[in-house]
Order: sequence, then C-alpha cells, then structure tokens
Amino acid sequence: MAQTLVASGGARAVAPHGDVVMRIDRLSKRYGQRLAVDGLSLDVRRGEIFGFLGPNGAGKTTTIRMSLGLIAPTAGGVHILGHDVATDGAHVLPRVGALVEQPALYGYMSGRDNLRAVASVLGGVPESRLDAVLELVGLRGRGADRVRTYSLGMKQRLGVAMALLQDPDLLVLDEPANGLDPAGIVEMRDLLRQLVAQGKTIFLSSHVLTEVRQLCTRVAIINLGKLVTESTVDDLLRGHGEFAVTVEQAAQALALVRAQPWGSTARLDGPGAIVTRAPDGRGRDLNLFLVQAGYAPDAIAPHAQDLEHVFLALTGAANGTN
Repeated sequence: MAQTLVASGGARAVAPHGDVVMRIDRLSKRYGQRLAVDGLSLDVRRGEIFGFLGPNGAGKTTTIRMSLGLIAPTAGGVHILGHDVATDGAHVLPRVGALVEQPALYGYMSGRDNLRAVASVLGGVPESRLDAVLELVGLRGRGADRVRTYSLGMKQRLGVAMALLQDPDLLVLDEPANGLDPAGIVEMRDLLRQLVAQGKTIFLSSHVLTEVRQLCTRVAIINLGKLVTESTVDDLLRGHGEFAVTVEQAAQALALVRAQPWGSTARLDGPGAIVTRAPDGRGRDLNLFLVQAGYAPDAIAPHAQDLEHVFLALTGAANGTN
C-alpha cells in the first residue's frame, strides 16, 4: 500500500560510529521459500545522499520497510544514529522522516490541512513549523489550495514536507521522482540538494539513473536481495583501464587494435570512436601505437562508463537473467 510515513516512534557490534547515520547489518527477510533480502550490510554516512539501486523486485522497498520498523527482519538488524531500530525504535524513529512510494494524500483537503492531519498523529507541531516546511518545499503559496489541484511533482514535494515535519536528521525516500515529468524531477533534485546543504542525510531509493548520477556521491546496487556493489559514483563509472579514442577510419583501426594482445576487447562506441585498453595500461603508448600504424587519434581520454550500462551489467538485466 502506498503511503507517506513520518516515523512516530544486526549482529554486528555497534561501537561509537562517528559519521555513520544508518547501519544495515547482515539484514535478511524471508517470505516462505523466497529470500527477499539476503544478508545485506551497508553504512550511510552523515550529510550524504546515498543511492540505493536495483531492478524491480530486488528487495529495495523491503529493506526500507525493515529499516523503518514497519516489518520485522528474519535476521540481522538496522541501527540508526547508534540505536537498534528493533529495540529502541520509539527513541530514534522520531528523528527519521520517510516517504515510501507515492504519498497518501487527501485530495479534498488543502496542502496545509494534509500536513495538519499528519502532525496530529505525531502529537501536533506548531503552525510555524507548517509554514517552514511549506516554504522549504516551495509550496508556501499553494498551501491553502486543495491537493487535487496539485501537479504530481507538487504532491511529491508535499510528501517530503510531511516527512520533514519533525525536522529529522535522516530522510528515507523511496522513488521520490517516480512518475514526475522533467520539470518535476528538476524540482525534486533541487529540493534534495537544499536539504543536504541544511545538514540532512538522505537515503534515496531510485531507478532514475540520471538523477542518481547527479545527486549521489555513493551508491549501493542490489539484485535478488543481495548486495552487488557499493561504491562512489565516480569509481563506479570509471572505466577499467580503458580509453576512448576518436579516430578516422575507426573500423580499420579497430581491427588492428583487436589483433594486439592488449586490445582483444576493443569495441566501437559510435561513429569514429573506439573503446580499448592500452599497451601497459598507458594512454601515451596507445597514442604512439596508433600514430605509428597511420591512425593518428583526433582525441584520446580515459573512458567513463554510462551508469545505465553499469547497472544493467551488474544486475544481469542486460542478459535477461532477472
């Protein structure tokens, strides 16, 4: 069931962990014979937007629900700000704001009244806080309007406003850009950057890979409930010792490169472009080889991979194995 959550309320030893805001420790969830999450361990650090990626059915939302204490893990645990969610959730979860899937909103009520309804569940917040979160998400001028008149992007921002009512330290957002048009995606991107600049930490589950690349510094990719990789975005996209070469007569140059022991995996990457390894891993040696062979490059640079291709390769989706 789609819902907006503002929380009202692990075998690894958790010592003082400094900048670790959320620690997922060997977390597992089994439904009958199906293992939805399988021994997942992650650390989310203070002040970052941490991207949590995976194909549909990978276990992302199940992980998030366990992290928020909505469902119990089969094994392992989650610590937030040094507290075990399973045993100390009432103490720590008020410091977490969450948007899980689409926000559940009352269309006949105003945006402000939707916030009041959530605030009442939390025990009430001052009117000044309603003003503050509406201002923060760019809805101050539309707070009195009925939600049914809002665009999808405005509804998503109102959902984030609900998650911010208690001024949480950590935001857990499940697909906040889901269904948004390009303008709405830009609005959401700017909002998340603003929140991090104000000291929030964001755990962001998303399949919008272009947004992940622009927003996140670190990402984890899971598939079939297991961690595939955890990396900085820069390291994930950095080519594995490959170079992108722009050259005339690319097909002929490619054939020559592929005949070399170091170039057997070379490939075309669009008209006039080759991606290849280099002799001894050095770009200058690749340049010298091509010049001496009569294929002087117009440009040569380390090859950066596309995040979508990395994602598909790591999850096996490119080969139809999911």
